[in-house]
Amino acid sequence: MARMRTFISASLIALASVSLVAQSPAGWKVRADRSTSASDPDAPGPIKFVSMGNGFHATNPQAAVYWNPANTATGNYTVKGNFILQKPSGHTNYYGLVFAGSGLEGAQQNYLYFLVAQDGTWLVKHRADDATTHDVVAKTANAAITKPGADGKSTNALEVRVAADKIDYVVNGTVVGSSPKSGMTARTDGIYGIRVNHQLEVHIDGLTKQ
Repeated sequence: MARMRTFISASLIALASVSLVAQSPAGWKVRADRSTSASDPDAPGPIKFVSMGNGFHATNPQAAVYWNPANTATGNYTVKGNFILQKPSGHTNYYGLVFAGSGLEGAQQNYLYFLVAQDGTWLVKHRADDATTHDVVAKTANAAITKPGADGKSTNALEVRVAADKIDYVVNGTVVGSSPKSGMTARTDGIYGIRVNHQLEVHIDGLTKQ
C-alpha cells in the first residue's frame, strides 16, 4: 500500500510538471524552474518552446532551461546565440546561454549560465542541484547590452568563449567580463543550451558551437 501511494504521488508530480510545458521541437528537452517566492510568482499558463524561422521561440510564464542532449562542447570552444526579447517584463528578468551542463533531467542537475536582462545588466551563475545556485559573476551593468527600444524589443548576441585558463563572456562583440577556469567554473565540458526566466518571451536564433 505504501509503495502504491509513493507511485501515485510520483505520478502526480510528473503530470504537474508536464502540464507546465507545451510540445517542444524534436530532440529538445525542457525543464521548468518554478518560482518559490510569494513576492515574485510565476505567471499562469504553460511554457511554450517552438521552432520558428531559423531558430526557436520561448514563451515563459515560468523560468525554464532548454537543451538538446546532442549539443555538447568540450575543450576550448565558443557557444553563441542571438536573443531577441519581444517585450520587457514588469520587473528585471534574465535570459541567455547555458553551458557545461550535466544531469539536466535529474535532481543533481549541474550547469553554468550567462544571462542578460532588459535593464542592461548581465550575470553568471552555477546551478549545483535542484536547490543550490552560486553567483559566479554578480549582476553587473554594461553599455554593450542593448535595452528594449520604443517597440519593446531588444537584440543581444551572446557568446561564451572557453579557453584553457579562463572563460570570456561576450555581448554584441564586446567582452563584458571573464572568470578563471577554477572552482565552480573549473569544469566546462558538457551540454549547452538556453535559459529564459519567467514572465519573458524571447526569440533565439544562431545557437551554435565553434
